Amino acid sequence: MDAFSDPQAVARYAENPPRMVPGYADLQRMAGLLLAERAPNDAQVLVVGAGGGLELKVFAEAQPGWSFVGVDPSAAMLDLARMTLGELSVRAHLHEGFIDSAPEGPFDGATCILTLHFIERQERLRTLQEVRRRLKRGAPFVTAHFSIPQGEIDLWMSRYAAFAISSGIERSQAEAARFGIAERLPILSPEDDEQLLRDAGFTGISFFYVGFAFRGWVAYA
Repeated sequence: MDAFSDPQAVARYAENPPRMVPGYADLQRMAGLLLAERAPNDAQVLVVGAGGGLELKVFAEAQPGWSFVGVDPSAAMLDLARMTLGELSVRAHLHEGFIDSAPEGPFDGATCILTLHFIERQERLRTLQEVRRRLKRGAPFVTAHFSIPQGEIDLWMSRYAAFAISSGIERSQAEAARFGIAERLPILSPEDDEQLLRDAGFTGISFFYVGFAFRGWVAYA
């Protein structure tokens, strides 16, 4: 079963990212600050992979004038996002689906956090192109996901599992995640990830985050 449609997995979702992604809370905060460098006080922000609502809540609490459009293919995860946001949900319009389900914009900024590593390379490029097309000229885009140097998957996934175990995840669960991710996800190298951003038309690409197997960039439309 797809983990994002499994009710028990969805219910536990909010517990896992902080225990499995190094610096998760700071990653969200940095993403909001990078958006705020260029986004106005009344910005409308596109969030790709909005299910769960964790980054939406961080952004909404930090920027009371911002509104949000979120897209995610999992209806259950979008329901969780609405619960996570609570009263803040009035500022977020959530759409079930992929990037094509998002309105045309144009948006003042966009994020895609812990999502692109689920998408095959060619579709990832198309997704990035569609995000850029929906942004105002010069608007920021922040992304972070699994990104591992070529030939080093085993090493970095071992470190990913060690971090999860040190955070309280059961060893068996962490090891299963380690091997499942390495086998199933189309993880690219940092060089490939940056090239896709360039190929999609983004400029000013800057590396801002690394947490063992995860890396993050900010780029501009």
